[in-house]
Amino acid sequence: MKTGKSIAASAAIACAAASLLAAHARAGGDNVAFPENHANGVLYTTVDRADNKQFRELFVSPPAAVEAAKKGEPMPSGTVVTLVQYAALLDANGNPQIGPNGRFIKGNLVAYTVMEKRTGWGAEYTDDMRNGEWEYQAFKADKTPNDKAVLKNCFACHKPLDKQDFVFSFDKLKTATK
Repeated sequence: MKTGKSIAASAAIACAAASLLAAHARAGGDNVAFPENHANGVLYTTVDRADNKQFRELFVSPPAAVEAAKKGEPMPSGTVVTLVQYAALLDANGNPQIGPNGRFIKGNLVAYTVMEKRTGWGAEYTDDMRNGEWEYQAFKADKTPNDKAVLKNCFACHKPLDKQDFVFSFDKLKTATK
């Protein structure tokens, strides 16, 4: 009887531990709240994406992040980079329409992707996955978290960018004006 209780207790402990580990692994994206004031930050670049027919705007806050980039330094704790994704308006052939400025014309809002940096974040990740103190989250157009997003892919894609604080658009930040 003791053996049965020991096995049951061990199984319960193992399940509890697995649940905690699973919750901990998901916790990263949960750290990132939707940045309601992203548009008050610095709009530092826009991108036309022909591969998925999107127009994208990138905002950063606080402005000290721009100053850090201009000095070639890592972004300060509290930095939030918000990528706003719009569907490009399409012509009758399904190609993105080009405006008078030579850029895609933005249509409906599609989604947001956010990376946020806070002191101490990322310590739970293994070295092959950790992106400094950055966390990532994807949000739907209605500003709710996209539970179908595979945030692990964000870490894998940004991992090689350690020399530019894991930010693809770091060089664009260097030329941003406030």
